[in-house]
Amino acid sequence: MPEVTYERYEGPVGARQLDAFLPAYEEVYAEPPYCEGPRDVAEFIDHYQVHSRQPGFRLVLARDGQEVVGFTYGYYLAPVTRWWKNLQDIELPEDFTREDGRRTFVIIELAVRKTWRRRGTARALHSRLLEGLKAERVTLTMRPEPEAAPAQSAYASWGYRKVGVSHPWDEAPFYDCMVRELR
Repeated sequence: MPEVTYERYEGPVGARQLDAFLPAYEEVYAEPPYCEGPRDVAEFIDHYQVHSRQPGFRLVLARDGQEVVGFTYGYYLAPVTRWWKNLQDIELPEDFTREDGRRTFVIIELAVRKTWRRRGTARALHSRLLEGLKAERVTLTMRPEPEAAPAQSAYASWGYRKVGVSHPWDEAPFYDCMVRELR
């Protein structure tokens, strides 16, 4: 099996990579606990178009030959953001939730196709996404269901800690909101 290679894209170049990784997205998010169908994928496409225009947008693709086997992307939280207001079970102090457009980098997606899991692909994607960031910290949300236990273990081993439970919109599931300090 060829070695997995990693490519990082930023800004508009990253925005144009959706077609390259959409099959991987569809495959990963059809699995439990997500069980996404065509409507969910269409919503993801719309959201990606918005996310890819955010300041500091970065995308990393993992490829085995030409096939995308994993991906991750994120951007800097804007000075005015709902991210911390989505927390349901805690009110964090203002000095924690204050954003300036460079303080916090948010990872929106990090996914690896089943065949390439448990080979260090997710760790490598994560490392390449954060490489050279000038942010103070990174945040992400993750599903708390038992099916997500491997991801939960990985994030903990990478230095993330749970700061609360996020509920980003009415129909959304609940997510654990995680933070990792970078400096």
